[in-house]
Amino acid sequence: MHKLLVIGSNSFSGASFIDFALEQGATVLGTSRSPEPISALLPYKWQAPRDFTFHQFDLNTQLPDIMALIRKVKPNYVINFAAQSMVAESWKKPNDWFMTNTVATINLHDALRQCDFLTRYVHVSTPEVYGSCTGFVKEDYPFYPSTPYAVSRAAADMSLRTFHAAYQFPVVTTRAANVYGPGQQLYRIIPRTILFILLGRKIQLHGGGISTRSFIHMKDVSRATWNIMLSGNNGDTYHISTHEVISIRHLVEQICQKLNVSFDDHVEIAGERLGKDAAYHLDTTKIRSELDWQNHISLDQGLDDCITWAHRHFETLKSQPFDYIHKS
Repeated sequence: MHKLLVIGSNSFSGASFIDFALEQGATVLGTSRSPEPISALLPYKWQAPRDFTFHQFDLNTQLPDIMALIRKVKPNYVINFAAQSMVAESWKKPNDWFMTNTVATINLHDALRQCDFLTRYVHVSTPEVYGSCTGFVKEDYPFYPSTPYAVSRAAADMSLRTFHAAYQFPVVTTRAANVYGPGQQLYRIIPRTILFILLGRKIQLHGGGISTRSFIHMKDVSRATWNIMLSGNNGDTYHISTHEVISIRHLVEQICQKLNVSFDDHVEIAGERLGKDAAYHLDTTKIRSELDWQNHISLDQGLDDCITWAHRHFETLKSQPFDYIHKS
């Protein structure tokens, strides 16, 4: 039986991966700096209770407590989803992004490298480190970050390269492009669009929605992350994405069609956000060939999945904040 510690367990990706890991029969512990949010945002709570325990610890201020838990439990795998993740807001207080995504994260790595019981550490990174990608890029594409958020993540990624080279630290890195699915935070484009339409409100489309993305369902990402955790090569990075590229405008139009509403009635065009990259297109040949992974959920099917979730939890979700709330 695999024993996992998931850091950032309250995040959408972390909570969804925990649900997947529990389905595989794993024992899972989770840590996040905040208390667990409402159950509608925690996929691992949508089934009967399983072998999961939550601990409220802040990576920035309570690393000794996290490490005491790790040394006590001795997990085979540590998967780190924790990060200050909002791109546009990183311009406002960049020091907060660097403290969490760089300083606190590197301190964690330095402590973990001394744990001889650790089979593998999974570092969940981001394609933002590449900057805007005009074509499909491989894992060795050079870094060209364009926001404080992206720079803070690139710094930790580069530090891990030195840790693996110097200490043989058993790290694998994942980069997934535009993850979505039921349970995602309401300020993200897909749940926000669905709920605003259900509430009769207008959503702002920054820059007219001309930027393009490859959206991938979190269930496909969880399965990829699990495969990488078990069978990836230490020191390697793996892209997780689909071949399906869509503009943000077309995405919103598709949601409007599914909900039988007019695009013009529910959307207003706003100015583009500072430093926003035009595209992230990731080449996924490596994970498909080395780890025999394939994505199975199309965007059309995934949007239906999100709409069903929004309808099921609508009475709870409509009273939640729709904007990002920064926590220092």
